Amino acid sequence: MTEIQIVDLREIFLSNSSFGPREIEEINHEISNNYAQFAVMKDVIAEMAGHTERTPAAAVKLGVGYYILGSYAKSAEILTNADSGAVANFYLGKAYFAQGKHDEAIASFEASTKGGYDKDYCNLGIVEALRYSNRVEKAMGILDQMFGQIEQTAEYRYQRGATVAAVGGNPQEVIALYEKAIELDPGHPGALFGLGLENDRRGNDEMALSLYQRAASVFPTNVGSLLNLGLLYEDLDQNDQARRCYERILDVFPAHERAKLYLRDAMASGDEWDYNKQKEEERMRNVLKTPVTDFELSVRSRNCLENMGIQMLGDLTKISEGELLASKNFGETSLVEIREMLSAKGLRIGQHSAEAVKQDEPVDTSHLSPDEQALLDRPISDLNLSVRARKCMNRLGMASIGELMRKSGDDLLECKNFGVTSLNEIREKLTQAGLKLRGE
Repeated sequence: MTEIQIVDLREIFLSNSSFGPREIEEINHEISNNYAQFAVMKDVIAEMAGHTERTPAAAVKLGVGYYILGSYAKSAEILTNADSGAVANFYLGKAYFAQGKHDEAIASFEASTKGGYDKDYCNLGIVEALRYSNRVEKAMGILDQMFGQIEQTAEYRYQRGATVAAVGGNPQEVIALYEKAIELDPGHPGALFGLGLENDRRGNDEMALSLYQRAASVFPTNVGSLLNLGLLYEDLDQNDQARRCYERILDVFPAHERAKLYLRDAMASGDEWDYNKQKEEERMRNVLKTPVTDFELSVRSRNCLENMGIQMLGDLTKISEGELLASKNFGETSLVEIREMLSAKGLRIGQHSAEAVKQDEPVDTSHLSPDEQALLDRPISDLNLSVRARKCMNRLGMASIGELMRKSGDDLLECKNFGVTSLNEIREKLTQAGLKLRGE
C-alpha cells in the first residue's frame, strides 16, 4: 500500500526552505483534500502576521498564504511590500484580479514575467484579466499565439473555454475544453465552476451540484461556485448548507451585495420552513394532479368532464358549480357525484377559482410599440436572468416574456426561493425593455 504523504504546512511557511510554484501547489492540494489543514494554515498565517519583523522572503510566503485563504486585500498589501520577485508579482496579480483590479493585475503579471516567472502562465493570468474587463478579442488573440506544452495544461484549456464562451462560441467546444481541463486537473476551480454553470443552465441540477461542491472544496474558492451552490442547496431545502456558502463569501468580501441578500433570503427560508407543512403541500399538489379517470364516475359525468377538458381534480377546484351545470347534459345528479368525489379527497368545487381568474387575467398591451410587442414572444432567456430567477421561471412553467408579464409581483413571490432580490432583478430587466409586470 502506498503511504500517503502529508504536507507539513508549518514547515513550509515557517522554515527557511524554498518557496515557489511546486510548494504552493502542494499547499493547495493538501487543504483541498483535507479541510482540517485549512484551520492549521489559518493558525500558521496568524502566527506569521504577529511577527513585527519579517524578511522579504517571509513576506512573500505570508502574502501567498493570505491569497490562498481568500484574504485578497491583505495579500496584495503584503506582497506589494515583499521582495518584488517573480512569485510575489505573480500572486500580487492574482490578488488584484480577485478584487476586480484588472489593470493592476495585468501590470503585476507583466512584472512577474520580467522577473523570470513562467511566461505562459503569466499570459494566462493576463488573458483572464482582459476577459473580465471586456477585452475579449485581445484575450483570444493572446491565446491564439500560445503554442507547445502550455496547450496541454488544465489552465490553458480552462482559459480558452471561458474565452470561447465569452465571445459566444460553440457551447459544445466550451464544454469539451472544460472537461479536458478537469481530466488534466480534477481540482481545477475555474473549470469545475464553468462546467457546473453549463450544466446548471441546462437544468442538470444533480451534475451541477456535484461540480460546484468540488469547486467549493478548492482554496481560494470561486465566488460564483459558492453563490450557485448556495442556490442549489436552497432548492433542496438545505438552508444551513446554503447559508454557509454565502457566509464564506462574506468572510472575504463583507460588502458583497448578492451574498448579503441571498444570505438574508436563506435565513428567512430557514426560519419559516416547516417540514410538516411542506409535506402537506406536496401531498396536496399530488392530489390535485390525480386524473378524474381514476374514479368510478357515471358515464354521463365522465363524458361531460371530458367534453369540458377537465382531466384532473385540480381542474375541478378552478371551476364553479354554475359553470358545470351550464355544460350540456350535466345535471344535479352529476354535480352531487362530483361533490362527493372531491370531498373524499378534502377538496371542493371552485375552491381555487380565484387563482384561475388571476392566472388568466389578460394584460393590456395596446400601449406598447410594435417593437415592444414583438418582445412578448421572445424567450425569457433573452433577459439574461440570474440562476435563481431563471430557476423560478422554470418552476412556474414560463417560457416567453409575454407569459412573465401576465404575472404580478405577488405571483412571483409565491414561488419557492423567489425573494425580493429576484423580483427587483426581473423588474429591472423588463424596465430596460420598456415592459412591466401585471399591475405595475
